[in-house]
Amino acid sequence: MGLIDHFSQPHVPVLAGEDVMLRLPRRSDYPAWRALRGDSRAFLTPWEPVWTEDELAWPSFRRRIARCNQDAREGSGYGFFVFDAPGNTLLGGITVGHIRRGVAQSATLGYWMGERFAGRGHMRHAVEAVKLFAFEVEGLHRIEAACLPKNQRSIRLLERCGFTREGHLRGYLKIAGKWEDHCLYALLAEDWLRSADRPSQPRTSSQDPVALDG
Repeated sequence: MGLIDHFSQPHVPVLAGEDVMLRLPRRSDYPAWRALRGDSRAFLTPWEPVWTEDELAWPSFRRRIARCNQDAREGSGYGFFVFDAPGNTLLGGITVGHIRRGVAQSATLGYWMGERFAGRGHMRHAVEAVKLFAFEVEGLHRIEAACLPKNQRSIRLLERCGFTREGHLRGYLKIAGKWEDHCLYALLAEDWLRSADRPSQPRTSSQDPVALDG
């Protein structure tokens, strides 16, 4: 990790899941991120907002990092990159965003996976790690996730991770240039506490820039 990464990143734990490791993105991740997103473009664009002309350019990535760090400092959101367990290969990304405190204690879940790593269970393990972080570390009560009705892969993921379908949102998000309806899913802390496969404690560690790059 470079000095800029070391001094600019907020103190957010690294999350360890089954065969995955989650941490905040760094400037040094740019080549791997650009390659993975670029190779997966046709796979990702049907499910995302329209990509900008400079979507994969360095200035755009640098702005993403700045926003991610700012959100983490404010406690309003956490955008993690998903790596394999050793932390060597970037697999995708997962975000706990739009965090509301006070009487809500809720957040929105978002995620993406590189095409060549999809269907291997990595994102399910990433979601499980994020659930642990959201409920036990951040003390949230509710995690929401919205997906397109035709995105059966995402629906299966959410249901397998214990999310319950709560409704249908009309014209909820502009995806691929078109306002699309979405299915609303949610998971409550008490649902998670009752789950039989819940780990006994969060598997997190302090963010160690030197050790993780080694």
